[in-house]
Amino acid sequence: MASSSLSSAADGDGKLVYVIPIEDEVERGLKAFLDRTTEEAKDTGADRIIFEIDTPGGGVAAAGQIAELLQNLEIPTTSFIVNRALSAGSYIALNTDNIYMKPHATMGASGVINQDGTAADKKAQSAWLSAMKSAAESKGRDPLYAAAMADPSIDLPEFDAPKGEFLTLGPGDALEVGYSKGTVEDRTELLSQLGLSKATVVEKELTFSERVARFITNPVVVPILLSLASLGLIVELYSPGFGVPGIMGLVALILFFYGHVVAGLAGSEAIILLILGVVLIIAEFFVPGGIIGLLGIGAVVGSLIMSGQDIGHMAMSVGIAFIVAMIAAVILFRTIGMEKGFFRHIILKDRTTTELGYVSSINRLELIGLEGKTVTPLRPSGTAVFDNERIDVVSEGGFVESGKQVKVVKVEGVRVVVREL
Repeated sequence: MASSSLSSAADGDGKLVYVIPIEDEVERGLKAFLDRTTEEAKDTGADRIIFEIDTPGGGVAAAGQIAELLQNLEIPTTSFIVNRALSAGSYIALNTDNIYMKPHATMGASGVINQDGTAADKKAQSAWLSAMKSAAESKGRDPLYAAAMADPSIDLPEFDAPKGEFLTLGPGDALEVGYSKGTVEDRTELLSQLGLSKATVVEKELTFSERVARFITNPVVVPILLSLASLGLIVELYSPGFGVPGIMGLVALILFFYGHVVAGLAGSEAIILLILGVVLIIAEFFVPGGIIGLLGIGAVVGSLIMSGQDIGHMAMSVGIAFIVAMIAAVILFRTIGMEKGFFRHIILKDRTTTELGYVSSINRLELIGLEGKTVTPLRPSGTAVFDNERIDVVSEGGFVESGKQVKVVKVEGVRVVVREL
């Protein structure tokens, strides 16, 4: 009876195992997914969590938050590298209790790279190197190899990583240095190695919302989405009615906030600031001054930056969207003008032209040649009578006494010029 109980315990009978994938780029959308699934594992009393890893890496900030999550888990954790755990992926694996790898899998190459592909500054590299070493030490692994993954200046001639290149470990090398517990072909063999071959396995997958959020919060997608939003709204201002461009802009903006809310990046304060900004921009069309509109634009930009994972990246994304909007506005203004679209409702198009019967003053050309008499002295302006009509006149320049005969020689608008006879 005792032997049967020991055998069941060794096979994991009655145990609960959660299998959670860590795939594609590491970003805040992945962090939100791991928050949900690990919390569920704790609530259901899981005995172990297996993270199946296949990632090229990603954001350092998101990786740091995921590492903190893993370090605080009381459930035993295992990383199963099914293909690659590079850069931030290797850092995540190092924060789990043990690591297993498939025969063709790799881990390492963990240098810090900026968005433009260049190496990060020394301060960022130093912080990342320290984090890699700390992750290895926290689980009883030699920090030298974690450091070599992040620092190309460390020379390890015994591996295929000469000085100047980041260390990448295959299954054999990882097993040799104690980073990997073993090399297995599949999950079934891994469960057998862990003594959990008869355990109940719960596989977790991304929900549709989480997939959308992970895609939208990708650092490459964010500036594209904001540029589409700004482009659509600018084109809509020059289009009659509300059509495809405006819908495209609104959908892009809604998707941006939807994804960032699901990923846990955008809170209620960002949404409130966005709504306030939109209200202020609309109010600007009814209240003169321009200040309300500027405050509205500032509120919208502030809500966007608050929703981002990295302030610097969000500022750059907003800047790109602004440049796209300005270029589109200039092109549309030169090709279409402001006679169509929204602007036609706020720009006065009526003109008081002569062709429409509007004149700034009566031009008395019929007075030219008429003779009359001054009734006041002209100094040089005064009054004269022509055919019993009193008219304000000016002399050609000299003084003319009252009661003198004068002749109209020129009419320029309201200015009637006379000459003494």
